[in-house]
Amino acid sequence: MHADATTTAPEQDPTLRLAVIVSSTRPGRFADVVTTWFVDHAHAWADGAVDVIDLRDFDPASPTALAVRIDAADAFVFVVPEYNRSFPAPLKAAIDSVGVPWRGKPAAIVSYGGASGGLRAAEQLNAVLGGLHVVSVPDGVSFHHVWHRFDEDGRPHEAERAGRAAERMLVVLGWWARALHEARSRSPYPA
Repeated sequence: MHADATTTAPEQDPTLRLAVIVSSTRPGRFADVVTTWFVDHAHAWADGAVDVIDLRDFDPASPTALAVRIDAADAFVFVVPEYNRSFPAPLKAAIDSVGVPWRGKPAAIVSYGGASGGLRAAEQLNAVLGGLHVVSVPDGVSFHHVWHRFDEDGRPHEAERAGRAAERMLVVLGWWARALHEARSRSPYPA
């Protein structure tokens, strides 16, 4: 039987590095639950080459350490809540402080929130990423009314459905990561 890219697990590629960016810095945030769930899926794709970058560990006034980790990544997944119909201000500060190392790399978004599931935040984030020459993949994962979507062990109630969405997103992200990694190895992205 022919395997379709929409149904197969992401291809492992240990040469590619994935940065998972936790963009909420608020005390009591739900980001830890969503991130932990997603990182389990990400390891299947990146075979351990997953760098979880928690923005609350960085000082926006001193972006060097963050820029080094962004520069080392081949692809990004943003774990993004929706705050007041947008993404968190610390994420915007981090993006702006790093600048060039984002360019010519792909990104995907795992969003969460209330009724919109963070989709308004994702839409605005995609616009910002486009301005930085980041390729935003159209596939993503969204959790509507996130506080009611996970059990006490941090598993989504609709685990199979959420897992399929994450795997599809990672397949597409992996394709772009490999294509852009190869392109950057032949010629640096124009600055």
